[in-house]
Amino acid sequence: MTIYPAIDLRNGKCVRLFQGKAEAETIYFDDPLIPAKKWKEQGASYLHVVDLDGAFSGDSQNLSVVSDIVSTTGLQVQLGGGIRDEMSIRQALDSGLNRVIAGTRACEDPEWVGKMISLFGADKIIVGIDSKDGMVATKGWVEKTDVPSTDLAKKLVKLGVQWIIHTDVATDGAMLGPNLEAQADMAKAVPSCKIIASGGVSKNQDIDDLLDLAKKYPNIEGVIIGKSLYEGTVDLVKYLV
Repeated sequence: MTIYPAIDLRNGKCVRLFQGKAEAETIYFDDPLIPAKKWKEQGASYLHVVDLDGAFSGDSQNLSVVSDIVSTTGLQVQLGGGIRDEMSIRQALDSGLNRVIAGTRACEDPEWVGKMISLFGADKIIVGIDSKDGMVATKGWVEKTDVPSTDLAKKLVKLGVQWIIHTDVATDGAMLGPNLEAQADMAKAVPSCKIIASGGVSKNQDIDDLLDLAKKYPNIEGVIIGKSLYEGTVDLVKYLV
């Protein structure tokens, strides 16, 4: 299972939000290159980056910062936040990013994702499905829909999607452990799709639990780890070296 250390960007700084709330922000690093280099030194090959400004505004705001991370560290970076049109995808991939994550646009217009996959390839497009109580949440988690997350996932897979990041909003940044049941439900719903679990990892045992879950559902490809890295409550080296 792939470990994806997470960097959330807001105003060019590395921050974390509690349950996606803009007013519940903690700034960890003024320079996001510092944690990116740290995770690489600890053995990371991949990095998950979210442009929070882009997620809230609808347009990518921190692409130059992300490009610096790619060129400086050589890490394979996937970027989400404000990826809502063909131009933003093209600009991101041209900047050296490995994959882009479409969230809000993918949820509102699934057919658009199919078109983007035909243009850029299924290996370059990840769909981010954020869930509140099993329902899709969009626009930086601000809006909760009446669409079951698993239903959306099934529709997207039929359109060619091969990668889904499934985030349980209630657990994200809460340091209370991942929602294993929700991740299992998603993995069962779309067995042909690779699932990257996100939200709630707070200690080594949480990673071990997800590793055990991945044995049962092999399509759980990875896990995104954020706040617990910054709080020092997980041992990244244990899982990467």
